[in-house]
Amino acid sequence: MNRLTRRTALGAAIAMATGRAVAQNKPLHIVLGVPPGGSADAITRVIAEKMSRSLGRSVVVENKTGAGGIVANMAVKQAAPDGNTLLMTPLANMVAFPHSYSQLAYDPFRDYVAVAHVASFQLALAVGPKVPATTLAEYVALAKQGGYGDFASPAAGSLPHFFGLLFAKAAGIELTHIPYKGGGPAMQALMSGEIAAAVLTLTDLGQLARAGKVHLLASSGASRSPQYPDVPTFKESGYAIEGSGWYALFAPAGTPRDVVDRLAAAAIEAARGDDVKQRFDPIGLEASGLGPAELAAILRADYDKWGPIIRASGFKAN
Repeated sequence: MNRLTRRTALGAAIAMATGRAVAQNKPLHIVLGVPPGGSADAITRVIAEKMSRSLGRSVVVENKTGAGGIVANMAVKQAAPDGNTLLMTPLANMVAFPHSYSQLAYDPFRDYVAVAHVASFQLALAVGPKVPATTLAEYVALAKQGGYGDFASPAAGSLPHFFGLLFAKAAGIELTHIPYKGGGPAMQALMSGEIAAAVLTLTDLGQLARAGKVHLLASSGASRSPQYPDVPTFKESGYAIEGSGWYALFAPAGTPRDVVDRLAAAAIEAARGDDVKQRFDPIGLEASGLGPAELAAILRADYDKWGPIIRASGFKAN
């Protein structure tokens, strides 16, 4: 390499480093596909606050709603890969949507870089007060006799929808899925006896169970939830299935590795803090704090796991 070539290469390296330094002085935007309020917004703001302290820069939560979160995904896909934009997304947008939409305008592997797995949450199955079952075995026996074979979820195409189908297959029973417009209406239908069973988040159903309004039968995690240690898992109840949801951070494809690593370190530190755990527990979230490689592996495993289930259901999103 001659002197001119070395000087040119050095100049390019300095310019790149200077550009990144300038970029890191700008606010970091964490884009989220739900409106303000609710658990997803709450956890994003907790993580943003902690990351701001760690990074020494402003972190702004930007709520971009629409199309079930697709608007947020597209905004981050199209953002500059300069470390100033992240996507906070649940499992469904990166795992279920690609199998549900025939023409989804983003690819979870091609268009994003895994940054950090922030938190996970369990699902659960509960039955209403009119169903004479207090254990999963009793409910399966009733369903096999041809009774109480309908279950609610918060929406068609949601993770609870597909987990209910996964359970039905494992138990060898016929269950009819009844989608509602959100978890609230589904819980009301369950309590009133309009619907026999429901698959929702463990936190939502657990609160009803503690109030004596429903019977909580099983949770979907690999192990029992710390918040509900008396609730057995599906595995403990004899069905080798599990299916936890999660929230994670992704950056636009092309974001430099050193920038990703810096953002990941801040997010992991935030998620692993004791104060964050205390704020997550009441809303049924288990803080994780896993890095890019671990998140990428989780994304691939869940994508491959849920794909056949979703395709077999015949469900197609509009």
